[in-house]
Amino acid sequence: MRIAHTAGALAALALFATSPIGRAAEPYSPWAGPDLPREVFWGDTHLHTSISLDANLFGVTELDPADAFAFARGETIQATSGQPARLARPLDFLVISDHAEYLGVMPLIRAGDPAILTGETARRWRAALGGNAKARYDMMMEIADSYDAGAPAVQLPEGADSPWHRIGRLADAASLPGAFTAFIGFEWSTMKSGDNLHRVVVFADDAERVGRVAPFSTFDGQDPEDLWRYLARYEAETGGRALAIPHNSNLSGGRMFAKTDLAGAPIDADYARARSRWEPIAEVTQIKGDSETHPLVSPDDPFADYGTWDQWNITMSTRQAPWMQAHQYLRPALRLGLAIDAKVGVNPYRYGLIGSSDSHTALAAVEENNFWGKQPVDEPGPTRARRTWGSPDSGMPNTLQLASGYAAVWATENTRASLFDAMRRREVYATTGPRIRVRFFGGWTFSEADLAGPDPARNAYDEGVPMGAELPIRPRGAKAPTFLVWALKDPAGAHLDRVQIVKGWHSAEDQTHERVHDVVWSDERVPNADGQLPAVGNTVDLETATYRNDVGAAALSTAWTDPDFDPSQRAFYYVRVIEIPTPRWPAYDAARFEVELPDGTQKIHQERAYTSPIWYAP
Repeated sequence: MRIAHTAGALAALALFATSPIGRAAEPYSPWAGPDLPREVFWGDTHLHTSISLDANLFGVTELDPADAFAFARGETIQATSGQPARLARPLDFLVISDHAEYLGVMPLIRAGDPAILTGETARRWRAALGGNAKARYDMMMEIADSYDAGAPAVQLPEGADSPWHRIGRLADAASLPGAFTAFIGFEWSTMKSGDNLHRVVVFADDAERVGRVAPFSTFDGQDPEDLWRYLARYEAETGGRALAIPHNSNLSGGRMFAKTDLAGAPIDADYARARSRWEPIAEVTQIKGDSETHPLVSPDDPFADYGTWDQWNITMSTRQAPWMQAHQYLRPALRLGLAIDAKVGVNPYRYGLIGSSDSHTALAAVEENNFWGKQPVDEPGPTRARRTWGSPDSGMPNTLQLASGYAAVWATENTRASLFDAMRRREVYATTGPRIRVRFFGGWTFSEADLAGPDPARNAYDEGVPMGAELPIRPRGAKAPTFLVWALKDPAGAHLDRVQIVKGWHSAEDQTHERVHDVVWSDERVPNADGQLPAVGNTVDLETATYRNDVGAAALSTAWTDPDFDPSQRAFYYVRVIEIPTPRWPAYDAARFEVELPDGTQKIHQERAYTSPIWYAP
């Protein structure tokens, strides 16, 4: 093309020459600046496959990590029961957390591998596989005894293929940065005298780096401090990153969130620092019960008794006592953390909150109308609601299983690095299954006006801190923090009843306290003289296991200022979002299979989300 070199054209060229692309002080695109977490990603950090001893023992013999990843990505998988299974919506990420103890042993025993059947114990276990439920339960108790003894009863034959390396290769193959993230992980399954101290370990790295170490089992160390030292060695020797996630604190016999370390010594600054470093998040809800709080420790909270498992410890060998509840649930743990922080200067229980399934079916499916249970015998069918869970002699009703939960992560992109960063900084939250979208920020200058713009989160990052963080230093003249919260219903789920902010604080008398504030709700309800909000209403039809969104709200938001703020007191704040009443999975089973449910079965509930806290320090 011929260019006419006129004076105007030369002037235009000069203009471009003095203002080259990329030289502007401020970029035109508002998204070309700071890389803020703009999307929430949904996943499960706690899933077992055929490589886990117990899942294989329960009957998961074919579904390995590759199948679990495929199911999480949205593919149709044939479940152990022979039925086709598929998620309504794919997940964004998944952690395979097969148990480090006896990893890969049971598939060889089941296959009759002659190299492993040289031992008498392995032969006895293989015989138990063909026995009745009592034989398999006795086998599980024998395995639990070996954990206490600190020595494996059966080991992989020398020269056998490494199941650990295979898990890593399958995770790398399943990952598609930007679309789906497959994390490498394992479960450390210590349970002192049957009291649950389990942790899921998650690595941020690929199979080559993670494969330089073996998974750490209870046979390598039974104290959480042993696990933390393993994680420290991993990072120091490989340059990788890892973290641990405690789970089922509700079944720990009061051990998970104690005032002392496992040896009985009072928690000091070194212990508190290590625990906070290696355990930034905790699993607050899953199939084996909800661990937010308990009616005995939160008697003024009408929503405290949700998914409560408080009959036994994890092996069902010891009944729970009332004193344990203050040391088994996350809300009292957060309170205790404030008290320990006041004494030693570090908070050991500064946990972000996530949910996950702990399914042993290789299927991360926890929707109420698409729930595949804890074990293959709990997969959909007309008899599963009448089964008992645990010991054949003293089990609990199977209907106590929760279809729960999922982990929600606010991150910049769907990659291992970005999701792991978010977990480390605690910008995460839990739900019992619904994909409720929740934002929570704290600061000293927020007001209702900050919610009015089209993108309130962008300004909230500039002026405050998100869930999982600590409030910045209180500016001179600031009286109390204000919190921004907005919640959007699951697009395929129920309307919202209310949003609550749960506050815990530590007083000058070395006491901790809590209060639940209803901060925004639906349907123009008015609190009564005692400040209690009337129930939202119930649209559930149990005959058809359906509900209507005739009550509640699709979205709720507010700016809330703490009316009782004392700048001298340590405190935390987290959000609990409550849905309107909906059917539980047993109600869906009753309608679908036309069966009667056992007496006392809870058929209706209100699902929820729990954000990570925001902390305040004087």
